[in-house]
Amino acid sequence: MSLKIVALGGTMRPGSSTERALAVACAAARDEGAEVIVFDGTYISHLPHYRGPDWTPDKASELVEAVRGADGILIATPGYHGTVSGMVKNAIDYFEELANDARPYLDGRPVGLIVTAFGHQAANSGMTTMRTIAHALRGWPTPFGAAVKVAADSFHDNGACLDPAVQGQLELVGRQVAQAAGRLG
Repeated sequence: MSLKIVALGGTMRPGSSTERALAVACAAARDEGAEVIVFDGTYISHLPHYRGPDWTPDKASELVEAVRGADGILIATPGYHGTVSGMVKNAIDYFEELANDARPYLDGRPVGLIVTAFGHQAANSGMTTMRTIAHALRGWPTPFGAAVKVAADSFHDNGACLDPAVQGQLELVGRQVAQAAGRLG
């Protein structure tokens, strides 16, 4: 039985540092034997505001169904103005569709968190918010969350992380989710 992990995150800019950071964590989870399904910035940028005027129950159905069947979750967000991006938060709001499930929201699942920002303050305050969101959704944030200060040159054009310490942090998040998946709850 393959463990299933849903990875969510990114920005409107393809290849952003947030998506590259998430890709490093996803690779580590795959190395642990997990199947990873990614919903990147391109996907989440097209989601209408949850339950807003353009919302219908079928919007984000792929995301909702993937999370419903997931053993673990990885979420990566840029730190915007001291918190998570609105785009990532909106995608998370779709998890409300899981409220009445036998296993509601993210109940009993490890949630690996990554926040990228140009400064330590935004990365750290964003991480606090992400941990609060994971708890509110009954998820288990992994012991390590990567609050990463990034710069324009943090990743190579091919997506490789250029800082070994940051690479190790991102890999640890992915490994912790994969190792805890299916064991909680």
